[in-house]
Amino acid sequence: MLRALVQIALNGVAVLVAAYLVPGIIYTGTLPSLLIVGLVIGLINLIVKPIVTFFSFPLILLTLGLFYLVINGLVLYLAAWLLPNYLQVSGCGAAILGGLVMALVNWLLRAFTPE
Repeated sequence: MLRALVQIALNGVAVLVAAYLVPGIIYTGTLPSLLIVGLVIGLINLIVKPIVTFFSFPLILLTLGLFYLVINGLVLYLAAWLLPNYLQVSGCGAAILGGLVMALVNWLLRAFTPE
């Protein structure tokens, strides 16, 4: 339970960093809405991302894993579509770059958090 709450908070921090670094991503909201965005991204990662990854496995192999960036961008774009009052993503390039930033931030933050 605690791990899930930490993951929601990490997703929220990653969205905030992506909104700060990527020009096409805009986050407008408060701390509770940041946690809502983190929860939605966590649910998308839990439900939708494995299905999309399974069906796009040939593209992942063909691009040597670079298609994961597109999948992360789609996750961010879907979260922005579901939460238009809090998160806005303008374009595919911003979504892919934001997905890359979010993946890097999550990777770095997980490296410094204990299991």
